[in-house]
Amino acid sequence: MVTKTLIAAKQYLQAGVHIGAKFKTEGMRRFIFKKRPDKLKVLDISTIDERIRIASRFLATFEPEKMAVISQKEYGQVPAKRFAELIGARVFLGRFIPGTFTNPQTKSFFEPAVVLITDPNIDSQAVKEAAKQHIPVVALCSTDNRTDYIDLIIPCNNKGRKSLALVYWLLAREILKARESIKKDKEFSAKIDEFEFKASTSEK
Repeated sequence: MVTKTLIAAKQYLQAGVHIGAKFKTEGMRRFIFKKRPDKLKVLDISTIDERIRIASRFLATFEPEKMAVISQKEYGQVPAKRFAELIGARVFLGRFIPGTFTNPQTKSFFEPAVVLITDPNIDSQAVKEAAKQHIPVVALCSTDNRTDYIDLIIPCNNKGRKSLALVYWLLAREILKARESIKKDKEFSAKIDEFEFKASTSEK
């Protein structure tokens, strides 16, 4: 019996959540569905959906204030921040200061129970420090991401602003449902648009 996806498959496709990179790493090979003529790798929608479910249930088991959400890349900062606001997590945007998880003398020092990473290639310092401290790492991974030290992979397009907005929006909704903060999807009032990076803040 096929499980209904969290949202319509069309919505995943429209946001480009399934579009990977031209390159692939060994750790991401198993998530690749096919290769397009332009050499971009394609991820399987049902696998993405299943992994978002698994990750949400896992993240919901932790105290929200003990979760660290990391995004150095610009497109990931708006969705990561909105996600953290909604579920009560601590967000680290922009350059990750070395020692944040490992050096109590650092001004930004924080001891998370779990870490959510936007892009393991760019956020590699946070991944390494979490691994050193034996903190579980959940990461959004495209086909070109190294998966060393990643405990739970969410395969997805972690480069596109619409894809990042949709994935973080879904994670927030599903975590709140898993915590029973909300019972049904329609009780989640946040809009996907709130999670999307906008090129110009001056636009009305």
